[in-house]
Amino acid sequence: MSGGGALSLVDYAEEIVRSGFPAIRQLPPRARRAQLDGYLNRIVERDFPEQGHLVRRPDTLRGWLAAYAAATATTSSYNAILDAATPGETNKPAKTTTTVYRDVLSQLWLLDPVPGWLPSRSAFSRLGAAPKHHLADPALAARLLGVDVPALLDDSAPDTPVRRPGHLLGALFESLVTLSVRVYAQAAEATVHHLRTWDSRHEVDLIIQRADQRIVALEVKLSPSVSDDDVRHLTWLRGQLGDDLLDAAVITTGSEAYRRADGIAAIPLCLLEP
Repeated sequence: MSGGGALSLVDYAEEIVRSGFPAIRQLPPRARRAQLDGYLNRIVERDFPEQGHLVRRPDTLRGWLAAYAAATATTSSYNAILDAATPGETNKPAKTTTTVYRDVLSQLWLLDPVPGWLPSRSAFSRLGAAPKHHLADPALAARLLGVDVPALLDDSAPDTPVRRPGHLLGALFESLVTLSVRVYAQAAEATVHHLRTWDSRHEVDLIIQRADQRIVALEVKLSPSVSDDDVRHLTWLRGQLGDDLLDAAVITTGSEAYRRADGIAAIPLCLLEP
């Protein structure tokens, strides 16, 4: 495996904020931001009532959406997201209210979480089932958090509602990769999951499972290079699955695709193909 790509970290940050919506991504930046804001406002002001749910506290719903955006690529609990959306408030919405938020936003295809992988055949006995949070488009997460390309690149975004490991750009890059992988997986009649052991000792960002139960495993790294530490969860998984693991790769921001001596591939996102 070999090949070259020409996208830089700046290019990837710009791709995140450009949006994947065809009618929006070609607009000038100011018009694009206005369209994304309008889309989010319509969900709160029109789509929720049309689903039979009157939003009595629109600011709380908007705060919940921002907290969910801040939790991108994490498995933060929904209670933690609610607490982050309503800091200092003693009269928080009931859990049933936030369940409605989650369900309606999922029905509207705004939330697009990646479920935990629970294989039907393997030696695994204790895997986490909590979903990894993603919005349908990373540009929506960027708008909800009020960040642009410079803020993403220097990590100068305002404090996000949910505490998260690593940089926000890394989380939104993972969301961009996830969006691409889901498109390819759907075409291949495969499903997409993430893996986390119950004790969090091992995590794999994306598990693509075919109908025959065999899988491809992907890690996502906001880095142009791949270290031994970056592949340790993939090599562990290969030892667990044997021939059921078709392939494993790290998706990077680098310029070259290659296969390491240990058999793990390194693939720039711009070269990822189904």
